[in-house]
Amino acid sequence: MTEPVVKPDHLEIGKIVGAHGIRGELRVHPSTDFPERLEKKGGRWMMRPNQSQPERVQLLRGYYQDGKGLYIIQLEGVADRNAAESLRGCVLMVDSTDRPRIEKGEFLVIDLIGLPVYDQATQTLVGVVRDMLSAGNDLLEVIQEGRAEPILIPFVEPIVPVVDLKAGRIEITPPPGLI
Repeated sequence: MTEPVVKPDHLEIGKIVGAHGIRGELRVHPSTDFPERLEKKGGRWMMRPNQSQPERVQLLRGYYQDGKGLYIIQLEGVADRNAAESLRGCVLMVDSTDRPRIEKGEFLVIDLIGLPVYDQATQTLVGVVRDMLSAGNDLLEVIQEGRAEPILIPFVEPIVPVVDLKAGRIEITPPPGLI
């Protein structure tokens, strides 16, 4: 039996990939469609490798490093290169209730997790969204009862024409061989 999909309490916004300079600044690879979360001062969460509970941290400042695809941030209490290097591999997060403004036709990953996915033509249940993966195009990771591997469905309008958050369902028109 497939385990139920549980919505996370925190959402990843970036991963610390190393130190920047000697004053404790950190280089962060963003993993969010809302990178301003790496620039605005305030509370965040940080998960260290091999830990199960995140810790609260304060973002003092952050900015985008042109040409590198990285953000440079400063966390409270991280004052030198050694302290910064010790945080390599940590994941930065925000509360799942921290909801940015989105445009019509855009969706937050947290809202898609747990939604059932139906084949639009047959109205048969395909599975349940477990996550969204980024691989050039976004991919819905869908788990299906009795299937060991998840189904990866490109999150593009021709394949996913219906996302109805009010009704709590997604409808797909899968090309041959996708499922």
